[in-house]
Amino acid sequence: MPRGADDQGPTLWAERPVEPDVAADADWHDLDRDVRGRLRTLSKDSAERVGRHLVMVARLIDDDPELAYRHAQAAVRRGGRVDVVREAAGLAAYRSGRYAEALRELRTVRRLNGSPEHLPVMADAERGLGRPERALAVAADPDVERLDPEARVELAMVVSGARLDLGEPDAAVAVLDTAIVRAATGMLAARVAQARSTALAAAGRAKDAQRELAAFSTAELDEAAGGSDDEDDVAVYDLLEESDEDSGWDDEDDETSDDVTSDDVTSDDEDDSDDEISDGGGADESGAVAVSAVLADDDGADDDPAREDGVGAEHP
Repeated sequence: MPRGADDQGPTLWAERPVEPDVAADADWHDLDRDVRGRLRTLSKDSAERVGRHLVMVARLIDDDPELAYRHAQAAVRRGGRVDVVREAAGLAAYRSGRYAEALRELRTVRRLNGSPEHLPVMADAERGLGRPERALAVAADPDVERLDPEARVELAMVVSGARLDLGEPDAAVAVLDTAIVRAATGMLAARVAQARSTALAAAGRAKDAQRELAAFSTAELDEAAGGSDDEDDVAVYDLLEESDEDSGWDDEDDETSDDVTSDDVTSDDEDDSDDEISDGGGADESGAVAVSAVLADDDGADDDPAREDGVGAEHP
């Protein structure tokens, strides 16, 4: 018998969440050329829509990480099979305090592209879940040797924070006394000094902690501790635009559906069940990673909202 208009039958399809508004000037051509190339595995329409959401993630991740997260989720629903989309989702989850979700996404990214570049963020997410021992295990990954010097400094600061979590202040100081860490320059050096000062103070070396900061002005320390400079904002720009004729798409691609179901984007990592601990527990205010460093294409990447030691984004 036909069902009446008011009959409440079983819902066969979940309603698609409402996508956040995208700024009119958010253009997919603002994305880095390599990112655009990876999105071309999608249909043209989906790639452009996903790309505009990624532009919004980059714009918002420092000032409004919650809204950046919503844009990342909108991108995942349409392009969750693309590594750069999952990367944006993982970093936005991290910055919005969803550490278990960040771990799942970034593990998936690593399986997709084989890169260890997000090991510092993954280690700090373990700290955010109150698991400093796991943070140390991430830092012991053999692929750490493949990280660039700045990422290795970021990881050292996370390890220092994990050692403080474990009540090992001397070890926290030692990990920040290597040649690579000491070679840091600019705002990264100021953040290292703040991290060392925190570790030295915890080790009962108050005078040494003060001396560690003496080389930096108050303005530099304030900026390292969370100030944001316009020129250091996350950048996804590539000024070399391409015409649609050169884009590698056929018009018929626009008919392809790229919607991704929850089954398509679920991580199958064996550790995921352990990540269901409530996000935001555990770590104190030291040791997080500057996410802009892994989102940006330019050199200005140290302007992450910092915790007391100036190491990076805050854990609650």
